[in-house]
Amino acid sequence: MKLLVLGGTVFLSRAVTVEAVARGHDVVAVSRGVSGTVPDGVRHVVADRAQALPAALIEETFDAVVDVSGTPSHVRRAVAAWPGAHWVFVSTVSVYADGATPGQTPQTGPVHEPAAEDVDLAVSPEAYGPMKVACEQIVRDAAAGAAVVRPGLVVGPEDPSGRFAYWPARMARVREGEADVLAPGAPGDAVQVIDVRDLAAWIVTLAERRTAGTFDGVGPVTPVGDLLGEVAAGVGAEPTWWWTPRAALEAADVRPWAGERSVPLWLPRPDLDGMLAHDPAPAAAAGLVTRSVAETARDTLAWLRATPDAAVTGLTAAEEAQVLAAVRGA
Repeated sequence: MKLLVLGGTVFLSRAVTVEAVARGHDVVAVSRGVSGTVPDGVRHVVADRAQALPAALIEETFDAVVDVSGTPSHVRRAVAAWPGAHWVFVSTVSVYADGATPGQTPQTGPVHEPAAEDVDLAVSPEAYGPMKVACEQIVRDAAAGAAVVRPGLVVGPEDPSGRFAYWPARMARVREGEADVLAPGAPGDAVQVIDVRDLAAWIVTLAERRTAGTFDGVGPVTPVGDLLGEVAAGVGAEPTWWWTPRAALEAADVRPWAGERSVPLWLPRPDLDGMLAHDPAPAAAAGLVTRSVAETARDTLAWLRATPDAAVTGLTAAEEAQVLAAVRGA
């Protein structure tokens, strides 16, 4: 298979190129070349998708195209160039308008109204989901039989967001003596992650099989207590968890999801009970196979140790100690 990956240098799109080359496919990656390098065995075409695509590239024929863009004009130009290829468009669960209801699927979950024009996400981050809805529609309208994949929280080595990496890094500190760990919400709260390598392997399979349809790219729905227990097991740590309800976290200025003063994997409940609890069965039926969270945690920690400048977001050790002191006092 001759595969075009629009991206190929960062996290998921790079993992797709790694997997495709490992399977013996002829892989071409298109990117500006400023965010990283392509893997060995991949032909790199340097291009800025805000501009016209290179004429020589448009003249080439591809069996399949994988696109991760969220910018409608970029997707519109690309699908017009290769409408005869089998398209696998990587969207997001952020297209869903209902973040509260667990168990949604692409057939049952309502999506946002599409934003057909490009929006600067630095100015209007809320446009991310609506622009992805528009991109999905562009691909479906122009490339018959396309596959649309809506990933949830993608985790694993080389993640530039630093969200999941917080937990393997924190478990490593448990092994160094910091055994009391702030745990967000209740241990039964549902969460859902997928290893980037498993998602990439499935995307390549969808391209090989020319699978059509819309799928949530998600792993099993798991109680957060079990998931964090797997992270600890993968790292070889035995923490003492301090489960802390939303009100206490907010009172201590602890923030959800990612970023400064955050506890990653924590979402406000019940407002976002459904965001990390999509039905994984349709994706599994379409060939998605997932590894254990323990394996993902182990490999993520190994990557962190080999990459001193890797991103890790969340509470600092000092901030967590301050919050834990307040929780103990309460």
